[in-house]
Amino acid sequence: MNAADILKQITPQLESDWPELDAQILLAHVIGHPRTWLLAHLDTPLSPLQIDQTKEAVSQFQAGTPLPYIIGHWEFFGLDFGITKDVLIPRPETELLIEKAIAWLQASPERRTVADIGTGSGAIAVTLAMHLPDARILATDISHEALKVAKHNAEKFHVHHKIDFLQCDLLPQHIDPLPTESHFDLICANLPYIPTETLQQLPIYGTEPTLALDGGADGLDLYRRLLKIAPDWLAPNGKLLFEIEATQGLKALSVAYDSFNNMNIQLHQDLSGHDRILEITLHED
Repeated sequence: MNAADILKQITPQLESDWPELDAQILLAHVIGHPRTWLLAHLDTPLSPLQIDQTKEAVSQFQAGTPLPYIIGHWEFFGLDFGITKDVLIPRPETELLIEKAIAWLQASPERRTVADIGTGSGAIAVTLAMHLPDARILATDISHEALKVAKHNAEKFHVHHKIDFLQCDLLPQHIDPLPTESHFDLICANLPYIPTETLQQLPIYGTEPTLALDGGADGLDLYRRLLKIAPDWLAPNGKLLFEIEATQGLKALSVAYDSFNNMNIQLHQDLSGHDRILEITLHED
């Protein structure tokens, strides 16, 4: 059986929006070549082991395991990140936060200290380190297993020397000496932001880590906590960039206004027109 034969066999078995694409990704993973190589070599014969591995991957997909967890990696902002079930799968929506962060930092060359709160796979921290060679970044997460994934990705892209990883709940309770500066020009966060009841009705519930998804009753619990401590960590005229749930725009604005007096707040929409990024710039009194 060659690659073309098994693709014809498994594609109808995949219930998804793009079954042909998913079948190609699964098979490319099994044979250890890029999907483009697979499509150019559809006459490649498969070994019995590869056939069995493909069937096992299809079974996992049919059982509800997301494709990135099966293949162990996923693309984000043009980079191929290692992924495990301990971290959230990077999504295109988060690329808007990256774009805003890079644009602001590049326009302010004197600002190079960044905190990535709830780093997960390290997608934000690593991507910023790749695009800003002189940046110094602190990446935090409450999950030890998530930090292991983030560290692996930092090493994969050779930016581990630019990022300090710290296991804690948002930020440390006290500003102790850290390898990174104790005040940050920019604080980024893609924290759990799905309201608990909403999450329990979504297909991703139980397939991706609840710890990385559940934002409490209205989805803003962790952001309220972060906004309370952020001023102690933010440099003068520093900036915060938060990814939020699409329906939370007005609530997020209200929480921000309740937290600060002297600030400028902007709400940015993603490509689908949904509220997605809350940008807060603090001004000195």
